[in-house]
Amino acid sequence: MDGLYSQIRIALHQVWRRRWLAAGVAWGVAVLGWLVIALIPNSYEAKARLFIQQQQVFANLPGSTVEDRNAQMLRLKQTLVSNENLTRVVRRTDLNSLVANDRDLSAVVSALRTRITVTQQPDGGLEIKASSNISGFSNAQNARTAAGTVQGLIDAFREQNMSGDRQEAGQGLEVLDEELRRREAALREAEQRRVEFEQRFMGALPGTGTISDRMNAARTEMAGLEQQIAAHQASLTAMRAQLASTPATLPGMAGESSGTATGQIAQLQGQIAQNLARGWTESHPDIVAARAQIARLRPYAAQERSSGNTGGISNPSYVSLRAMMAEREAQLSAAMTRRNQLQADLGQLSARQSTEPSLAAQQSQLASDYNTLKTQYDQLVAQREQIRLRRDINSRTSPISVSVVEPPSVPSAPAAPNRPIFLTLVLIVAIGAGVAAAFVKAQLQTTFPTANRLVQVTGLKVMGTVSEVVSAFERSRRRKKLVLLGGTLAALGGAWVVLMLVEFWQRSGVA
Repeated sequence: MDGLYSQIRIALHQVWRRRWLAAGVAWGVAVLGWLVIALIPNSYEAKARLFIQQQQVFANLPGSTVEDRNAQMLRLKQTLVSNENLTRVVRRTDLNSLVANDRDLSAVVSALRTRITVTQQPDGGLEIKASSNISGFSNAQNARTAAGTVQGLIDAFREQNMSGDRQEAGQGLEVLDEELRRREAALREAEQRRVEFEQRFMGALPGTGTISDRMNAARTEMAGLEQQIAAHQASLTAMRAQLASTPATLPGMAGESSGTATGQIAQLQGQIAQNLARGWTESHPDIVAARAQIARLRPYAAQERSSGNTGGISNPSYVSLRAMMAEREAQLSAAMTRRNQLQADLGQLSARQSTEPSLAAQQSQLASDYNTLKTQYDQLVAQREQIRLRRDINSRTSPISVSVVEPPSVPSAPAAPNRPIFLTLVLIVAIGAGVAAAFVKAQLQTTFPTANRLVQVTGLKVMGTVSEVVSAFERSRRRKKLVLLGGTLAALGGAWVVLMLVEFWQRSGVA
Protein backbone atom coordinates (compact mmCIF):
# COMPACT_ATOMS: atom_id res chain seq x y z
CA MET A 1 0.00 0.00 0.00
CA ASP A 2 2.90 2.35 0.83
CA GLY A 3 4.43 1.56 -2.57
CA LEU A 4 1.21 2.47 -4.37
CA TYR A 5 0.89 5.69 -2.42
CA SER A 6 4.48 6.52 -3.26
CA GLN A 7 3.88 5.90 -6.97
CA ILE A 8 0.83 8.20 -6.92
CA ARG A 9 2.81 10.95 -5.23
CA ILE A 10 5.60 10.57 -7.78
CA ALA A 11 3.11 10.73 -10.70
CA LEU A 12 1.44 13.82 -9.29
CA HIS A 13 4.82 15.47 -8.72
CA GLN A 14 5.84 14.76 -12.30
CA VAL A 15 2.60 16.22 -13.64
CA TRP A 16 2.97 19.24 -11.38
CA ARG A 17 6.47 19.95 -12.64
CA ARG A 18 5.01 20.00 -16.18
CA ARG A 19 1.87 21.87 -15.25
CA TRP A 20 2.26 24.45 -17.98
CA LEU A 21 2.29 21.70 -20.60
CA ALA A 22 -0.87 20.26 -19.07
CA ALA A 23 -2.56 23.68 -19.10
CA GLY A 24 -1.57 24.34 -22.71
CA VAL A 25 -2.79 20.94 -23.90
CA ALA A 26 -6.04 21.40 -21.95
CA TRP A 27 -6.62 24.78 -23.57
CA GLY A 28 -5.86 23.43 -27.03
CA VAL A 29 -8.14 20.40 -26.72
CA ALA A 30 -10.94 22.47 -25.17
CA VAL A 31 -10.81 25.18 -27.83
CA LEU A 32 -10.69 22.59 -30.62
CA GLY A 33 -13.59 20.56 -29.13
CA TRP A 34 -15.74 23.60 -28.49
CA LEU A 35 -15.09 24.82 -32.00
CA VAL A 36 -16.23 21.49 -33.43
CA ILE A 37 -19.39 21.58 -31.29
CA ALA A 38 -20.08 25.14 -32.39
CA LEU A 39 -19.96 24.05 -36.04
CA ILE A 40 -22.67 21.39 -35.49
CA PRO A 41 -26.01 22.97 -36.45
CA ASN A 42 -28.83 22.78 -33.96
CA SER A 43 -31.58 20.32 -34.86
CA TYR A 44 -35.02 21.29 -33.60
CA GLU A 45 -37.73 18.65 -33.41
CA ALA A 46 -41.50 19.09 -33.19
CA LYS A 47 -44.05 16.35 -32.74
CA ALA A 48 -47.78 15.83 -32.51
CA ARG A 49 -50.03 12.95 -31.58
CA LEU A 50 -53.28 12.18 -33.37
CA PHE A 51 -56.04 9.92 -32.10
CA ILE A 52 -57.73 7.97 -34.88
CA GLN A 53 -61.29 6.92 -34.02
CA GLN A 54 -62.74 4.50 -36.56
CA GLN A 55 -66.45 4.63 -37.30
CA GLN A 56 -68.45 1.56 -36.22
CA VAL A 57 -71.93 2.52 -37.47
CA PHE A 58 -71.67 0.67 -40.78
CA ALA A 59 -69.30 -2.07 -39.68
CA ASN A 60 -70.89 -4.74 -41.90
CA LEU A 61 -71.06 -2.75 -45.12
CA PRO A 62 -68.39 -3.00 -47.83
CA GLY A 63 -65.46 -0.69 -47.23
CA SER A 64 -66.28 -0.45 -43.50
CA THR A 65 -64.81 -3.65 -42.10
CA VAL A 66 -61.92 -3.59 -39.64
CA GLU A 67 -59.50 -4.74 -42.34
CA ASP A 68 -60.69 -2.03 -44.72
CA ARG A 69 -60.36 0.68 -42.09
CA ASN A 70 -56.88 -0.50 -41.10
CA ALA A 71 -55.88 -0.52 -44.75
CA GLN A 72 -57.30 2.97 -45.15
CA MET A 73 -55.33 4.30 -42.17
CA LEU A 74 -52.18 2.65 -43.50
CA ARG A 75 -52.79 4.31 -46.85
CA LEU A 76 -53.20 7.70 -45.18
CA LYS A 77 -50.04 7.12 -43.18
CA GLN A 78 -48.08 6.34 -46.34
CA THR A 79 -49.49 9.20 -48.36
CA LEU A 80 -48.65 11.74 -45.64
CA VAL A 81 -45.09 11.92 -46.97
CA SER A 82 -46.09 11.96 -50.63
CA ASN A 83 -44.48 14.51 -52.93
CA GLU A 84 -47.70 16.48 -53.20
CA ASN A 85 -48.11 16.88 -49.44
CA LEU A 86 -44.45 17.68 -48.85
CA THR A 87 -44.49 20.26 -51.65
CA ARG A 88 -47.43 21.91 -49.94
CA VAL A 89 -45.52 21.92 -46.63
CA VAL A 90 -42.44 23.47 -48.27
CA ARG A 91 -44.54 26.26 -49.77
CA ARG A 92 -46.11 27.06 -46.39
CA THR A 93 -42.89 27.18 -44.31
CA ASP A 94 -39.55 28.97 -44.35
CA LEU A 95 -38.23 26.17 -46.55
CA ASN A 96 -39.77 28.02 -49.48
CA SER A 97 -36.90 30.53 -49.25
CA LEU A 98 -34.52 27.75 -50.34
CA VAL A 99 -36.45 27.06 -53.55
CA ALA A 100 -35.44 28.92 -56.71
CA ASN A 101 -36.47 26.39 -59.37
CA ASP A 102 -37.99 22.95 -59.77
CA ARG A 103 -34.68 21.22 -59.15
CA ASP A 104 -34.29 23.00 -55.82
CA LEU A 105 -37.86 22.09 -54.91
CA SER A 106 -37.22 18.40 -55.60
CA ALA A 107 -34.03 18.46 -53.49
CA VAL A 108 -35.76 20.24 -50.58
CA VAL A 109 -38.69 17.79 -50.69
CA SER A 110 -36.34 14.78 -50.69
CA ALA A 111 -34.36 16.16 -47.75
CA LEU A 112 -37.56 16.95 -45.86
CA ARG A 113 -38.84 13.39 -46.29
CA THR A 114 -35.78 12.02 -44.49
CA ARG A 115 -36.48 14.27 -41.49
CA ILE A 116 -40.09 13.12 -41.02
CA THR A 117 -41.17 10.09 -38.99
CA VAL A 118 -44.74 8.80 -38.82
CA THR A 119 -45.30 6.09 -36.19
CA GLN A 120 -48.50 4.17 -35.52
CA GLN A 121 -49.22 3.92 -31.80
CA PRO A 122 -50.63 0.82 -30.06
CA ASP A 123 -53.75 2.75 -29.00
CA GLY A 124 -54.68 3.39 -32.63
CA GLY A 125 -53.12 6.85 -32.90
CA LEU A 126 -50.35 8.32 -34.99
CA GLU A 127 -47.26 10.21 -33.84
CA ILE A 128 -45.75 12.62 -36.33
CA LYS A 129 -42.21 13.92 -35.78
CA ALA A 130 -40.28 16.40 -37.90
CA SER A 131 -36.82 17.86 -37.38
CA SER A 132 -35.08 20.85 -38.93
CA ASN A 133 -31.35 21.59 -38.93
CA ILE A 134 -30.88 23.80 -41.98
CA SER A 135 -27.41 25.35 -41.74
CA GLY A 136 -28.52 28.62 -43.34
CA PHE A 137 -31.38 29.10 -40.89
CA SER A 138 -31.27 30.64 -37.47
CA ASN A 139 -32.34 28.66 -34.46
CA ALA A 140 -35.73 30.37 -34.46
CA GLN A 141 -36.26 29.57 -38.14
CA ASN A 142 -35.36 25.92 -37.63
CA ALA A 143 -37.74 25.70 -34.68
CA ARG A 144 -40.59 27.30 -36.68
CA THR A 145 -39.85 25.05 -39.66
CA ALA A 146 -40.10 21.89 -37.54
CA ALA A 147 -43.42 22.96 -36.01
CA GLY A 148 -44.76 24.16 -39.38
CA THR A 149 -43.86 20.86 -41.01
CA VAL A 150 -45.83 18.85 -38.46
CA GLN A 151 -48.80 21.21 -38.69
CA GLY A 152 -48.78 20.98 -42.48
CA LEU A 153 -48.82 17.18 -42.31
CA ILE A 154 -51.78 17.30 -39.92
CA ASP A 155 -53.68 19.56 -42.30
CA ALA A 156 -52.91 17.20 -45.18
CA PHE A 157 -54.09 14.22 -43.08
CA ARG A 158 -57.42 15.93 -42.40
CA GLU A 159 -57.92 16.91 -46.03
CA GLN A 160 -57.24 13.38 -47.21
CA ASN A 161 -59.56 11.95 -44.59
CA MET A 162 -62.34 14.27 -45.71
CA SER A 163 -62.02 13.95 -49.48
CA GLY A 164 -59.39 11.40 -50.39
CA ASP A 165 -61.58 8.32 -50.10
CA ARG A 166 -64.52 10.01 -51.83
CA GLN A 167 -62.39 11.11 -54.75
CA GLU A 168 -60.90 7.66 -54.98
CA ALA A 169 -64.37 6.08 -54.95
CA GLY A 170 -65.59 8.49 -57.66
CA GLN A 171 -62.61 7.77 -59.88
CA GLY A 172 -63.04 4.06 -59.26
CA LEU A 173 -66.70 4.26 -60.34
CA GLU A 174 -65.77 6.04 -63.57
CA VAL A 175 -63.17 3.42 -64.41
CA LEU A 176 -65.57 0.59 -63.56
CA ASP A 177 -68.39 2.12 -65.62
CA GLU A 178 -66.15 2.39 -68.65
CA GLU A 179 -64.89 -1.16 -68.19
CA LEU A 180 -68.43 -2.44 -67.70
CA ARG A 181 -69.56 -0.86 -70.98
CA ARG A 182 -66.70 -2.55 -72.77
CA ARG A 183 -67.34 -5.91 -71.11
CA GLU A 184 -71.07 -5.63 -71.79
CA ALA A 185 -70.45 -5.15 -75.52
CA ALA A 186 -68.05 -8.10 -75.56
CA LEU A 187 -70.59 -10.21 -73.63
CA ARG A 188 -73.36 -9.39 -76.13
CA GLU A 189 -71.11 -10.37 -79.02
CA ALA A 190 -70.16 -13.66 -77.33
CA GLU A 191 -73.80 -14.42 -76.56
CA GLN A 192 -74.81 -13.65 -80.14
CA ARG A 193 -72.16 -16.03 -81.47
CA ARG A 194 -73.27 -18.73 -79.06
CA VAL A 195 -76.95 -18.32 -79.95
CA GLU A 196 -76.22 -18.42 -83.67
CA PHE A 197 -74.19 -21.60 -83.24
CA GLU A 198 -76.94 -23.27 -81.22
CA GLN A 199 -79.62 -22.27 -83.69
CA ARG A 200 -77.56 -23.61 -86.52
CA PHE A 201 -76.50 -26.91 -85.00
CA MET A 202 -78.38 -27.62 -81.79
CA GLY A 203 -81.56 -25.53 -81.87
CA ALA A 204 -83.95 -28.51 -81.83
CA LEU A 205 -82.06 -30.56 -79.26
CA PRO A 206 -83.13 -30.32 -75.62
CA GLY A 207 -80.91 -29.44 -72.71
CA THR A 208 -77.93 -27.14 -72.32
CA GLY A 209 -74.20 -27.58 -72.53
CA THR A 210 -71.95 -29.16 -75.08
CA ILE A 211 -72.96 -31.15 -78.15
CA SER A 212 -72.41 -34.46 -76.34
CA ASP A 213 -74.53 -33.29 -73.40
CA ARG A 214 -77.36 -32.26 -75.68
CA MET A 215 -77.22 -35.48 -77.69
CA ASN A 216 -77.32 -37.50 -74.48
CA ALA A 217 -80.28 -35.43 -73.28
CA ALA A 218 -82.04 -36.05 -76.62
CA ARG A 219 -81.43 -39.80 -76.38
CA THR A 220 -82.73 -39.80 -72.81
CA GLU A 221 -85.86 -37.96 -73.94
CA MET A 222 -86.32 -40.42 -76.81
CA ALA A 223 -86.13 -43.32 -74.37
CA GLY A 224 -88.84 -41.68 -72.30
CA LEU A 225 -90.94 -41.08 -75.41
CA GLU A 226 -90.63 -44.74 -76.41
CA GLN A 227 -91.97 -45.76 -73.02
CA GLN A 228 -94.82 -43.27 -73.34
CA ILE A 229 -95.68 -44.55 -76.83
CA ALA A 230 -95.72 -48.16 -75.62
CA ALA A 231 -97.92 -47.21 -72.65
CA HIS A 232 -100.34 -45.25 -74.89
CA GLN A 233 -100.59 -48.11 -77.36
CA ALA A 234 -101.29 -50.67 -74.65
CA SER A 235 -103.87 -48.36 -73.12
CA LEU A 236 -105.59 -47.85 -76.49
CA THR A 237 -105.71 -51.62 -77.12
CA ALA A 238 -107.37 -52.21 -73.77
CA MET A 239 -109.79 -49.34 -74.28
CA ARG A 240 -110.76 -50.59 -77.75
CA ALA A 241 -111.54 -54.05 -76.32
CA GLN A 242 -113.58 -52.49 -73.54
CA LEU A 243 -115.36 -50.23 -76.00
CA ALA A 244 -116.33 -53.22 -78.16
CA SER A 245 -118.09 -54.84 -75.22
CA THR A 246 -119.82 -51.64 -74.10
CA PRO A 247 -123.22 -50.81 -75.70
CA ALA A 248 -123.52 -47.35 -77.17
CA THR A 249 -127.09 -46.98 -75.82
CA LEU A 250 -129.04 -48.18 -72.83
CA PRO A 251 -132.68 -49.38 -72.60
CA GLY A 252 -135.54 -46.99 -71.88
CA MET A 253 -136.48 -45.47 -68.54
CA ALA A 254 -136.25 -47.62 -65.44
CA GLY A 255 -134.60 -50.37 -67.40
CA GLU A 256 -137.90 -51.43 -69.21
CA SER A 257 -137.54 -53.04 -72.60
CA SER A 258 -138.79 -50.92 -75.42
CA GLY A 259 -139.30 -53.97 -77.65
CA THR A 260 -136.19 -53.34 -79.66
CA ALA A 261 -133.54 -55.99 -80.30
CA THR A 262 -130.91 -53.83 -78.75
CA GLY A 263 -132.91 -53.45 -75.57
CA GLN A 264 -133.59 -57.15 -75.37
CA ILE A 265 -129.91 -57.97 -75.80
CA ALA A 266 -129.08 -55.57 -73.00
CA GLN A 267 -131.65 -57.20 -70.72
CA LEU A 268 -130.35 -60.68 -71.52
CA GLN A 269 -126.76 -59.64 -70.83
CA GLY A 270 -127.83 -58.19 -67.52
CA GLN A 271 -129.57 -61.43 -66.59
CA ILE A 272 -126.50 -63.48 -67.58
CA ALA A 273 -124.28 -61.25 -65.41
CA GLN A 274 -126.60 -61.65 -62.43
CA ASN A 275 -126.76 -65.43 -62.81
CA LEU A 276 -123.01 -65.72 -63.12
CA ALA A 277 -122.70 -63.67 -59.94
CA ARG A 278 -124.93 -66.22 -58.16
CA GLY A 279 -122.45 -68.93 -59.04
CA TRP A 280 -124.03 -70.36 -62.16
CA THR A 281 -121.75 -71.70 -64.85
CA GLU A 282 -121.82 -71.26 -68.59
CA SER A 283 -123.30 -74.76 -68.96
CA HIS A 284 -126.43 -73.83 -67.01
CA PRO A 285 -129.52 -74.29 -69.24
CA ASP A 286 -130.80 -70.72 -68.58
CA ILE A 287 -127.43 -69.17 -69.51
CA VAL A 288 -127.12 -71.34 -72.59
CA ALA A 289 -130.68 -70.30 -73.65
CA ALA A 290 -129.94 -66.64 -73.05
CA ARG A 291 -126.74 -66.85 -75.11
CA ALA A 292 -128.66 -68.46 -77.95
CA GLN A 293 -131.34 -65.79 -77.85
CA ILE A 294 -128.70 -63.05 -77.93
CA ALA A 295 -127.15 -64.65 -80.99
CA ARG A 296 -130.56 -64.61 -82.76
CA LEU A 297 -131.14 -60.93 -81.81
CA ARG A 298 -127.75 -59.57 -82.95
CA PRO A 299 -128.66 -59.22 -86.68
CA TYR A 300 -131.78 -57.25 -85.71
CA ALA A 301 -129.74 -55.04 -83.34
CA ALA A 302 -127.26 -54.32 -86.13
CA GLN A 303 -130.11 -53.23 -88.40
CA GLU A 304 -131.42 -50.98 -85.65
CA ARG A 305 -128.04 -49.33 -85.18
CA SER A 306 -127.64 -48.76 -88.90
CA SER A 307 -131.07 -47.16 -89.04
CA GLY A 308 -130.42 -45.13 -85.87
CA ASN A 309 -133.41 -46.52 -84.07
CA THR A 310 -131.91 -48.09 -80.99
CA GLY A 311 -134.89 -47.36 -78.89
CA GLY A 312 -132.79 -46.34 -75.83
CA ILE A 313 -130.58 -43.56 -74.31
CA SER A 314 -126.80 -42.97 -74.82
CA ASN A 315 -124.51 -45.01 -72.60
CA PRO A 316 -122.28 -42.64 -70.43
CA SER A 317 -119.58 -45.31 -70.14
CA TYR A 318 -119.44 -45.61 -73.90
CA VAL A 319 -119.14 -41.84 -74.34
CA SER A 320 -116.43 -41.61 -71.65
CA LEU A 321 -114.45 -44.41 -73.26
CA ARG A 322 -114.60 -42.69 -76.63
CA ALA A 323 -113.33 -39.41 -75.10
CA MET A 324 -110.50 -41.18 -73.31
CA MET A 325 -109.54 -42.99 -76.52
CA ALA A 326 -109.43 -39.69 -78.40
CA GLU A 327 -107.16 -38.17 -75.74
CA ARG A 328 -104.83 -41.20 -75.74
CA GLU A 329 -104.66 -41.14 -79.51
CA ALA A 330 -103.70 -37.44 -79.46
CA GLN A 331 -100.98 -38.07 -76.85
CA LEU A 332 -99.69 -41.01 -78.85
CA SER A 333 -99.55 -38.92 -82.00
CA ALA A 334 -97.68 -36.08 -80.22
CA ALA A 335 -95.16 -38.47 -78.69
CA MET A 336 -94.52 -40.19 -82.04
CA THR A 337 -94.11 -36.80 -83.75
CA ARG A 338 -91.58 -35.62 -81.11
CA ARG A 339 -89.70 -38.93 -81.34
CA ASN A 340 -89.46 -38.67 -85.11
CA GLN A 341 -88.25 -35.04 -84.83
CA LEU A 342 -85.55 -35.98 -82.32
CA GLN A 343 -84.44 -38.88 -84.50
CA ALA A 344 -84.15 -36.57 -87.48
CA ASP A 345 -82.23 -33.91 -85.48
CA LEU A 346 -79.87 -36.49 -84.00
CA GLY A 347 -79.23 -37.96 -87.42
CA GLN A 348 -78.54 -34.52 -88.89
CA LEU A 349 -76.20 -33.51 -86.04
CA SER A 350 -74.38 -36.85 -86.18
CA ALA A 351 -73.87 -36.36 -89.91
CA ARG A 352 -72.50 -32.85 -89.26
CA GLN A 353 -70.17 -34.21 -86.59
CA SER A 354 -68.76 -36.75 -88.97
CA THR A 355 -68.25 -34.16 -91.72
CA GLU A 356 -67.22 -31.29 -89.36
CA PRO A 357 -65.29 -32.77 -86.42
CA SER A 358 -64.45 -29.31 -85.04
CA LEU A 359 -68.04 -28.61 -83.97
CA ALA A 360 -67.48 -29.83 -80.41
CA ALA A 361 -64.31 -27.80 -80.00
CA GLN A 362 -65.97 -24.73 -81.47
CA GLN A 363 -69.00 -25.07 -79.24
CA SER A 364 -66.78 -25.62 -76.15
CA GLN A 365 -64.71 -22.54 -77.00
CA LEU A 366 -67.81 -20.38 -77.47
CA ALA A 367 -69.27 -21.58 -74.17
CA SER A 368 -65.94 -20.99 -72.36
CA ASP A 369 -65.62 -17.46 -73.77
CA TYR A 370 -69.17 -16.61 -72.82
CA ASN A 371 -68.88 -18.01 -69.27
CA THR A 372 -65.58 -16.21 -68.69
CA LEU A 373 -66.97 -12.88 -69.84
CA LYS A 374 -70.16 -13.41 -67.83
CA THR A 375 -68.19 -14.16 -64.64
CA GLN A 376 -65.97 -11.10 -65.11
CA TYR A 377 -68.97 -8.91 -65.84
CA ASP A 378 -70.81 -10.10 -62.70
CA GLN A 379 -67.72 -9.47 -60.57
CA LEU A 380 -67.36 -5.94 -61.95
CA VAL A 381 -71.04 -5.24 -61.27
CA ALA A 382 -70.62 -6.40 -57.67
CA GLN A 383 -67.49 -4.28 -57.23
CA ARG A 384 -69.21 -1.22 -58.65
CA GLU A 385 -72.11 -1.67 -56.26
CA GLN A 386 -69.73 -1.96 -53.29
CA ILE A 387 -67.80 1.16 -54.31
CA ARG A 388 -71.00 3.10 -54.89
CA LEU A 389 -72.34 2.07 -51.50
CA ARG A 390 -69.04 3.00 -49.82
CA ARG A 391 -69.09 6.39 -51.52
CA ASP A 392 -72.64 7.00 -50.31
CA ILE A 393 -71.63 6.01 -46.78
CA ASN A 394 -68.57 8.27 -46.80
CA SER A 395 -70.62 11.18 -48.16
CA ARG A 396 -72.72 11.07 -44.99
CA THR A 397 -70.26 9.77 -42.41
CA SER A 398 -66.49 9.80 -42.15
CA PRO A 399 -65.00 6.34 -41.65
CA ILE A 400 -62.12 7.83 -39.64
CA SER A 401 -62.37 10.66 -37.11
CA VAL A 402 -59.10 12.52 -36.49
CA SER A 403 -58.49 14.28 -33.16
CA VAL A 404 -55.28 16.17 -32.35
CA VAL A 405 -54.36 14.94 -28.88
CA GLU A 406 -51.02 16.75 -28.72
CA PRO A 407 -50.73 19.66 -31.15
CA PRO A 408 -47.29 20.68 -32.43
CA SER A 409 -45.49 23.53 -30.71
CA VAL A 410 -42.36 25.52 -31.51
CA PRO A 411 -39.51 23.77 -29.65
CA SER A 412 -37.56 25.96 -27.24
CA ALA A 413 -34.46 23.76 -27.12
CA PRO A 414 -32.71 21.85 -29.85
CA ALA A 415 -33.18 18.11 -29.87
CA ALA A 416 -29.58 17.65 -30.98
CA PRO A 417 -26.83 18.21 -30.19
CA ASN A 418 -27.09 18.43 -26.40
CA ARG A 419 -24.58 21.29 -26.14
CA PRO A 420 -24.44 21.63 -22.33
CA ILE A 421 -23.48 17.98 -22.00
CA PHE A 422 -21.04 18.16 -24.91
CA LEU A 423 -19.39 21.36 -23.62
CA THR A 424 -18.91 19.79 -20.20
CA LEU A 425 -17.54 16.58 -21.69
CA VAL A 426 -15.07 18.55 -23.79
CA LEU A 427 -13.85 20.40 -20.69
CA ILE A 428 -13.36 17.14 -18.81
CA VAL A 429 -11.61 15.54 -21.79
CA ALA A 430 -9.36 18.60 -22.19
CA ILE A 431 -8.26 18.52 -18.53
CA GLY A 432 -7.65 14.80 -18.80
CA ALA A 433 -5.68 15.25 -22.01
CA GLY A 434 -3.48 17.90 -20.35
CA VAL A 435 -2.73 15.67 -17.37
CA ALA A 436 -2.04 12.71 -19.67
CA ALA A 437 0.33 14.78 -21.81
CA ALA A 438 2.32 15.91 -18.77
CA PHE A 439 2.51 12.36 -17.42
CA VAL A 440 3.63 10.89 -20.77
CA LYS A 441 6.38 13.51 -21.13
CA ALA A 442 7.59 12.73 -17.61
CA GLN A 443 7.87 9.06 -18.51
CA LEU A 444 9.88 9.82 -21.63
CA GLN A 445 12.51 11.92 -19.79
CA THR A 446 15.43 10.09 -18.05
CA THR A 447 15.22 11.80 -14.66
CA PHE A 448 14.77 10.22 -11.26
CA PRO A 449 12.23 11.75 -8.94
CA THR A 450 13.66 10.03 -5.79
CA ALA A 451 16.92 8.47 -4.57
CA ASN A 452 15.28 5.05 -4.27
CA ARG A 453 14.26 5.16 -7.92
CA LEU A 454 17.89 5.89 -8.86
CA VAL A 455 19.07 2.90 -6.77
CA GLN A 456 16.47 0.64 -8.44
CA VAL A 457 17.51 1.64 -11.92
CA THR A 458 21.35 1.80 -11.60
CA GLY A 459 21.99 -0.64 -8.76
CA LEU A 460 24.47 1.84 -7.20
CA LYS A 461 24.38 3.08 -3.66
CA VAL A 462 23.39 6.69 -3.13
CA MET A 463 25.72 8.42 -0.65
CA GLY A 464 23.29 11.32 -0.08
CA THR A 465 20.88 13.85 -1.57
CA VAL A 466 21.05 17.60 -1.85
CA SER A 467 17.80 19.51 -1.46
CA GLU A 468 17.02 22.52 -3.59
CA VAL A 469 17.63 25.82 -1.92
CA VAL A 470 15.05 28.38 -3.02
CA SER A 471 15.86 32.02 -2.55
CA ALA A 472 13.29 34.66 -1.69
CA PHE A 473 13.36 35.99 -5.22
CA GLU A 474 12.76 32.52 -6.63
CA ARG A 475 9.86 31.98 -4.27
CA SER A 476 8.32 35.26 -5.35
CA ARG A 477 8.76 34.33 -8.99
CA ARG A 478 7.20 30.93 -8.43
CA ARG A 479 4.21 32.46 -6.65
CA LYS A 480 3.62 34.70 -9.62
CA LYS A 481 3.76 31.72 -11.98
CA LEU A 482 1.37 29.84 -9.72
CA VAL A 483 -1.07 32.75 -9.81
CA LEU A 484 -0.71 32.87 -13.59
CA LEU A 485 -1.38 29.13 -13.79
CA GLY A 486 -4.44 29.54 -11.62
CA GLY A 487 -5.64 32.34 -13.85
CA THR A 488 -5.10 30.19 -16.91
CA LEU A 489 -7.15 27.34 -15.44
CA ALA A 490 -9.79 29.78 -14.19
CA ALA A 491 -9.98 31.29 -17.66
CA LEU A 492 -10.58 27.79 -19.03
CA GLY A 493 -13.43 27.31 -16.57
CA GLY A 494 -14.70 30.80 -17.29
CA ALA A 495 -14.75 30.06 -21.00
CA TRP A 496 -16.88 27.00 -20.25
CA VAL A 497 -19.24 29.10 -18.16
CA VAL A 498 -19.52 31.74 -20.89
CA LEU A 499 -20.29 29.11 -23.51
CA MET A 500 -22.98 27.61 -21.30
CA LEU A 501 -24.53 31.04 -20.74
CA VAL A 502 -24.50 31.75 -24.48
CA GLU A 503 -26.20 28.42 -25.16
CA PHE A 504 -29.02 29.06 -22.69
CA TRP A 505 -29.37 32.63 -23.91
CA GLN A 506 -29.84 31.36 -27.47
CA ARG A 507 -32.45 28.93 -26.25
CA SER A 508 -34.32 31.68 -24.47
CA GLY A 509 -34.26 33.67 -27.69
CA VAL A 510 -35.94 30.80 -29.57
CA ALA A 511 -38.62 30.49 -26.92
